[in-house]
Amino acid sequence: MPWYRLIFNSTAVFLLIPPLYVMAIYPGEPLWNWSGIWFYVANGLALLAVVGFAWSLKAYDSAEFFGTRQLKEGRVDVTEEESFQLSIFHRYVRHPWYSFGLVLIWTRDMNVAFFITATLLSLYFILGSRLEEKKLIAFHGERYRVYQKHVSSLIPLPWKILSKDKANEIVNLVE
Repeated sequence: MPWYRLIFNSTAVFLLIPPLYVMAIYPGEPLWNWSGIWFYVANGLALLAVVGFAWSLKAYDSAEFFGTRQLKEGRVDVTEEESFQLSIFHRYVRHPWYSFGLVLIWTRDMNVAFFITATLLSLYFILGSRLEEKKLIAFHGERYRVYQKHVSSLIPLPWKILSKDKANEIVNLVE
């Protein structure tokens, strides 16, 4: 089982190849192209998503995430060793990487092939976040359930934002 994460991530990347190939050989008719002020808004949001993604990397153990730590340490189980942490982005949404991904996808110029791919990727993010939540509840229990009640999943909502103090309270919650 130490190969689980590495195989999962490799498979996810490999499965992106067919839609990217289809998009390259058959772009289809344009559905929309951002122009005027909307070009700057869309690309500004995309740039913020890239910066947010890069900044959020500090909150994750990349070696654990990609599966290389498990192999290096010779683990024989599938247990993950990540602690419960809340970055600044986790105070707004429970899955910041998926949220940034959605922003990147939907702020691009859109043709038929990319629209189909964007829709499938969005469904992947939605379903993936739900499956990940089951794992997080199993791993972190009541602490994660409390967190779920206070923060939205993928889209920031003004009434579901954690203050820094409330985030620290949840992180330090003893079960």
